[in-house]
Amino acid sequence: MKNFLILTISIFFFSCQQKENKNPVVTASDSIPVTEHKEDETQKEEENKQTGDTIFMNFRNKKGLFIAEGVLDSIHSKVFVKFKNEESGELKGTIVPTPGKGNIRFNQIIFPDNSSDGPFGMDIKIPLTQKGNHVLVIGHSLMADSPYWGKFEVQLENTKK
Repeated sequence: MKNFLILTISIFFFSCQQKENKNPVVTASDSIPVTEHKEDETQKEEENKQTGDTIFMNFRNKKGLFIAEGVLDSIHSKVFVKFKNEESGELKGTIVPTPGKGNIRFNQIIFPDNSSDGPFGMDIKIPLTQKGNHVLVIGHSLMADSPYWGKFEVQLENTKK
């Protein structure tokens, strides 16, 4: 009985170790030319998306603007918009809440040297003299009633001097 049990267990483990052949054998009758439909990468629109509480602004649209949609909720009461500035210039930004109005604003901008400025309103216009990664903090104004929860769109334009 003991030998039978050992034999059964060893067969079980041996059968689990066999690899499945994922490439089927193709015969001459199966070789019909098939055109594969590949997604054209140039048609795929690149988007700036919110991941957790951060929006990475990596892609510009045809007009040269960074545009992204974000969400403020009870879990993410602040959204961090990160972008890279290559040349000195002026940053113009706008927040557009989905319902039209809302208690939402640019709370702060954090420069590459970790200095900061703010608060601002729903629009921001500030000179960028430092090169590197900048962070915009978006949230509701603590000085006003009823915090904003919902979707919004943020638009950034970096114009060169």
